[in-house]
Parts: sequence; structure tokens; C-alpha cells
Amino acid sequence: MGRDQMGRKPLQDRIAGAPITWGVDGAPGWGFLMDRKRVLDEMAKLGLKATELGPDGYLPTEPAELDPLLEAHNLSLVGGFVPVRLYRPDRIDAELTQAARAATTLSEAGAQTFVLGPSSVLSGYDTPVDLTDEEWKVFDQGLRRLMEICSERGLVTALHSHWGMVVDRPEHIEQLLEISQVDLCLDTGHIALSGGDPLEVARMAGDRVAHVHLKDVDERLAEEVRAGERPFRQAVIDGLFKPLGQGYVDVAGLVRYLEESGYGGWYVLEQDLALDHPPPPGEGPIRNAEVSLRYLAEIGL
Repeated sequence: MGRDQMGRKPLQDRIAGAPITWGVDGAPGWGFLMDRKRVLDEMAKLGLKATELGPDGYLPTEPAELDPLLEAHNLSLVGGFVPVRLYRPDRIDAELTQAARAATTLSEAGAQTFVLGPSSVLSGYDTPVDLTDEEWKVFDQGLRRLMEICSERGLVTALHSHWGMVVDRPEHIEQLLEISQVDLCLDTGHIALSGGDPLEVARMAGDRVAHVHLKDVDERLAEEVRAGERPFRQAVIDGLFKPLGQGYVDVAGLVRYLEESGYGGWYVLEQDLALDHPPPPGEGPIRNAEVSLRYLAEIGL
């Protein structure tokens, strides 16, 4: 669980980075992918304590190669985002086999959290998905099996609601919490984009918030995405997700609430970004991350 009132580390020692903040995404044609050494160098320069794994193959998956790389940057590994389709009976076994391989990689690399992306069978993130009652039952059964797989490897399963996946809107999260015991990866950007309030979701989830992704959101672009006027991916390219404090999400209120409630888990700077060229040294994503870190420092916790 993410809450540990006794002996938890200070907030500044629980801030991690994610490669997507540096524009690193596994989608074909996403954009320019910065060299992993530069990304880790910049994380370390900012004083971040840990990273997520990023898309498959970006960081090494074998501990013999990954561990020295992270140690050289004084970083640990806290988890990784893994898309899994859990609501189709004809695909569930193959999906769980792949998920088990990912969970083994994360566990052997020292991570604590399997961040589940509840994918649909559709491509992209622009078609809303509403599961039928029967599909919810299949999803719950598959999720139980996935949680067992992760638990056997010492990992917490934290479900990440995500625009265009089968759990994205507030009512989906509420139903999930009712039918399942799974923990949440609370992503401020995707909850806000889907019309929710991250603080209200945190209150609803209680001690089931196990992991947190922090990003802010441009209100105008969010409204266009919700209205179907701009595709999600194009909106990301156009700056949908912002450094903390530069959008309309009350990130400070959420962080204060979680800290006062005893949350002891990680906060991951996870500002989805797409690059079309390599930024000059010392410029680009590192500046956005600096803004976000300054914002968190000014909260005064």
C-alpha cells in the first residue's frame, strides 16, 4: 500500500521521474527519443531519486545491465507502466503470459509497483470504451489473476486510469473500486482530462492509492479532446500536459491531502511529451521538470 504513516521518507525523497517526461514513448512514430544516458543524467542532475522503466526496451531489462546503469546515476527503479487487455476471454491467457514476463522484469530489477494500463482491443486512445456487465466480470477475473502474478513477485498492482482505455472516467474508477480490491495509480492528468477531480478520486480510494503520477493539464486542449475536436495524441503533441502549476489541476491540494492522510508512496513526474528534435543541452524537458520540482517545493511539506 502507498500509505505508511510511520517512518515514511520526506516528500522530496519520494519524487521520481518517468521517461515519458523526456518524450520517450513506445508508440510508433511518437517523435524523437532522447538517448537514455542523457535522460538519466538529467534526472540525476535534478536530484530525482528514482525512475520508472519506460517503454519496453528503452532501459535494459536484465538486472546485470540495468542495476549498474541506475546505480551510476544514484537512481532506483520504482515501477513501470504495462498495458494489459483483461476483458476479452479469448485473449486473457496470452495477455497474462506477457504481463507475467513484464512483472518478472520489474521484480528482478528492484521495482515495487506494476502500473497496469487497462488497455482496450482498439488502437490509439481516441475511441471511448464502455464495458458491458459481462465484460466487467471478465475484467475482474483477469485482474484477480494479474494481482496474484504480481504478488508472487513482490509487486503491488496499481491500476492507472487512462484516457481511451477501459477505465478512464470517474464512474469507471468508482465501479472498479466497488468490484475489485486493486490499488490505484492516481494520475492527475488523466483523471482531470476525463472530467474528474483527482482530489475527489483520492478521497474515494482512501488507502488504495499506491502510486501517483503528477502532471498538469491545459484546460482549452482538454476541452477539445473531451469534445472530440482534437485527437488525444495530437493534443499531447500540442502541449496538452503541462508542468505542475501551469494548468488547471489543483495538484497542490491533492499532494497536501495525500501527505496529511499518511501517503508514503512515490510521486512520479510523468508529463507526457512528444519531441520533434533533440533539445539543446540543458534545455527542453529538463526545464519542465525543474518547474514541476519547484512547484512541489513551494507547497511547503
